[in-house]
Amino acid sequence: MIPLFSDVAMNKNLDFLGAVKKVLDRHWYVLGEEVTGFEAEFAAYVGVEHCVTMANGTDAIEIALRSVGVERGDSVVTVANAGFYSSTAIHAIGATPLYVDIDPSSMTMSVEALSEALKHKPKCVIVTHLYGQLADIKELLALAHAAGVKLIEDCAQSHGAQRDGRQAGSFGDVACFSFYPTKNLGALGDGGAVVTNNEELAARLKTLRQYGWSSKYHVGHAGGKNSRLDEMQAAILRIKLPLLDAWNAARRDIAFRYNAAFADLGFEALPSVDESYAAHLYVARIQNRDALREFLKSQGVTTDVHYPVPDHQQAAYTEPHVVGSMEVTESTCKNLVTLPCFPGMTDEAVETVITAVKKYFEQ
Repeated sequence: MIPLFSDVAMNKNLDFLGAVKKVLDRHWYVLGEEVTGFEAEFAAYVGVEHCVTMANGTDAIEIALRSVGVERGDSVVTVANAGFYSSTAIHAIGATPLYVDIDPSSMTMSVEALSEALKHKPKCVIVTHLYGQLADIKELLALAHAAGVKLIEDCAQSHGAQRDGRQAGSFGDVACFSFYPTKNLGALGDGGAVVTNNEELAARLKTLRQYGWSSKYHVGHAGGKNSRLDEMQAAILRIKLPLLDAWNAARRDIAFRYNAAFADLGFEALPSVDESYAAHLYVARIQNRDALREFLKSQGVTTDVHYPVPDHQQAAYTEPHVVGSMEVTESTCKNLVTLPCFPGMTDEAVETVITAVKKYFEQ
């Protein structure tokens, strides 16, 4: 069976034991040399001044929201097709997600929809670079800042994507990353980070990730959490970071081959396979996707759906706040299918996927 993702393939030939042994030999496991080293290296990679690591990507979003002043009762503009992760963080604060529709091509936040939502005077905007595809970040940022609203980039799926020489995470007021094992840059457990060029925000982030301490055991800031990346995960990430660009190129190459092979089959895939797409997931839209998924399963190809239920239709929250039509979001979630696409995927495996998809359409 061809998996959707293989950590065996991605981590092949990497020496993690040496990195872990360094941590064990130091007997210092939280907020030590490895965390400090990784934070400096990742900030340099993204092209920002500050990186503050966290326990996971969802904590990173919540703490980023708090750092820019989001409080209970505030509204935060976000999209509804990105797996409820931003929504979880917004609800954790007691704020309200204000959902807007997506662009039909990129499946990221619509510029026109944000323009309309800003009339409702939100406190903040979260722009998700979904599937590894950079959103129209410059236009979205210009709109938000013109309205006096902070913008957070959600880069959980876009490590290494870039446009005009700038990395995902270098545009917004702050930007959040996840290092979950399946991410383009993944640890061997949970991990996250917030990056920024703002020194004041960076100081606030460091305070909020550790109980809200102004000094040890003195809580000077409300809303703090216990959310720290451990030394072993930081050591693993330092090994992987230099390989990220090559891994992204491998992902894009697979996506390019899929796009070329499926061009006449009625797939609606992300149109770009340039550097603005880190190819975290290869996602396409197709009518009757469940029939395709069942057929591919019979051919030994694993698929998934990212994501089947829009945030504003989740059962736990029965009175969602939306701005305008959510037509593109809702139709997209009904038609999505995700195919295997990961570094270390063999040419044979890629051809097997291509052959199976073509066989389905030739029935």
